[in-house]
Amino acid sequence: MSKVKYKYNPETLSYDKIETGFRYYLSKAFTYTLFSALMGLVFFFAYIYLIDSPREIKLERENGKLLSQYEIMATKLELVLTVLDDIQQRDENVYRVIFQADSIPNSVRRAGFGGINRYRYLEDLDNAKLVINTAKKLDDVMKQLYVQSKSFDDIIDLTLRKEEMIRCVPAIQPVSNKDLRRTASGWGWRIDPIYKTRRFHEGLDFSAPTGTEIYATGDGVVKSVRNSAIGYGKNIEIDHGFGYTTLYAHMHEFNVREGQRVNRGDIIGYVGDTGKSTAPHLHYEVRIKGRAVDPAHYFFQDLTPDQYEEMIKISSNSNRTFD
Repeated sequence: MSKVKYKYNPETLSYDKIETGFRYYLSKAFTYTLFSALMGLVFFFAYIYLIDSPREIKLERENGKLLSQYEIMATKLELVLTVLDDIQQRDENVYRVIFQADSIPNSVRRAGFGGINRYRYLEDLDNAKLVINTAKKLDDVMKQLYVQSKSFDDIIDLTLRKEEMIRCVPAIQPVSNKDLRRTASGWGWRIDPIYKTRRFHEGLDFSAPTGTEIYATGDGVVKSVRNSAIGYGKNIEIDHGFGYTTLYAHMHEFNVREGQRVNRGDIIGYVGDTGKSTAPHLHYEVRIKGRAVDPAHYFFQDLTPDQYEEMIKISSNSNRTFD
């Protein structure tokens, strides 16, 4: 039999009987259950959002380590780019100069990756800026290393062909001129003998009697044999490879044909007075990749240092040319 409970009523100054049946206990149970559930939810969400779980603590540590590694990687990539820049400078200003190889412009060496945003998938990361910058540096290093690798392949190929290159460089005088007396007028600004105006002379003139032998100054292939009544007159152009070509003008006769392979010292023709010329002589030019250069710089198999200085002096003193 259940106990009877009473509750004091201050208005009536008497005790009222409290019903304690099934509904009463059911209500109490529901109230306690609801309160417990609410408190459980409060503690649950407080635990989730305010207190890190062991797994979250572990992940945070790992993320911290990864962030540190990214920062270290970014620093090392900066050092790699600095070293790579030094290698590129050596390649451009030493190796490619020695072997007369074409320059690789910075627009090619440091070209970026075009098209869509390659790093879009990284933009949602917490440290997106650091990660994206590191990824970009890594791509830059890979691209520049690829270009540099191809450049070294070219240099290696030129190194293996060094002996051939040495034979092809125009390294002797085109006429017999041991005493340098046939040196007439050199490279630079001169007074044109016909027009009497100041013009740039892109070659070296050798005065010699008609019929004097003309020699190929390096191994190569006869690129052209021309016969003109003006300009260079009868002239021959030889392609030596490796970017070198030579021109022999105002000739009297030819001794080779177009497409013929010649060796340094072969007789290719004879001095004459054809075309725009005022006296028998040979006008001789050296070009590298189509650009005229001073031929006197390439007579290193013919001249001693003293003879070279004497040739420069003789050719510079003349203010006129024969053509």
